[in-house]
Amino acid sequence: MRPQRTPIHAVATWVRRQPPKVKAFLAVVSGMAALVLLRFVVHDHDNLFVAAEAVHSLGIGVLIYKLMKEKTCAGISLKSQELTAIFLAVRLYCSFVMEYDIHTILDLSTLAATLWVIYMIRFKLKSSYMEDKDNFAIYYVLIPCAVLALFIHPSTSHNLVNRISWAFAVYLEAVSVLPQLRVMQNTKIVEPFTAHYVFALGVARFLACAHWVLQVLDSRGHLLVALGYGLWPSMVLISEIVQTFILADFCYYYVKSVLGGQLVLRLPPGVV
Repeated sequence: MRPQRTPIHAVATWVRRQPPKVKAFLAVVSGMAALVLLRFVVHDHDNLFVAAEAVHSLGIGVLIYKLMKEKTCAGISLKSQELTAIFLAVRLYCSFVMEYDIHTILDLSTLAATLWVIYMIRFKLKSSYMEDKDNFAIYYVLIPCAVLALFIHPSTSHNLVNRISWAFAVYLEAVSVLPQLRVMQNTKIVEPFTAHYVFALGVARFLACAHWVLQVLDSRGHLLVALGYGLWPSMVLISEIVQTFILADFCYYYVKSVLGGQLVLRLPPGVV
């Protein structure tokens, strides 16, 4: 007798059989539905940004637990952690000289945790570091982000260096996860703690993107004007959307794996 399939499994099977264009359409519809839900559930949309940074911190906490419990850093991209530390440090500098709020405290705690992870990978657990798999050249993102920040940055009254730094942090954050995705692409198998960490990043990116989109909608576009003129306001939104979609595919397979009761996530070719 064949086991009875749950509705969730049936839906997942149906989605998996659809062509890429249908999957993309369903992803867009699901994202819009989630935005509508958040708009009615969360009244103060600034809380979404705080939640995003809190989830990111939680993801780093998962990595720390992995390093302490399993005594291995296999599957973790050192380069992604270094890019994360760079954009957090730059953003912290901008927070101190431009505005100081709860985000500054969250960024400080996340930076401290990230630096600890980097220290563990570089020195304490170096023997388990998969350097051959972590082969993404970070200058491919550092240089374009720096050049883009020079030409497209806020037009506020702050010092020019601070405005360029702010833009650089925004752009770098959007692509900082790429080395981690390359590691997973090379290994094809993602162990649980690393998968939890990357999924937390995906959730954090979605909440941050939802914060900006809902803020723009609620202000009827006035927020874009407040951010400045030129291409900068659009680039902020594009950066948030890009970093959300970069992780969307992985998050789909993560949820599918969890619902299927699989502890180890196996990625099909071409996912990341």
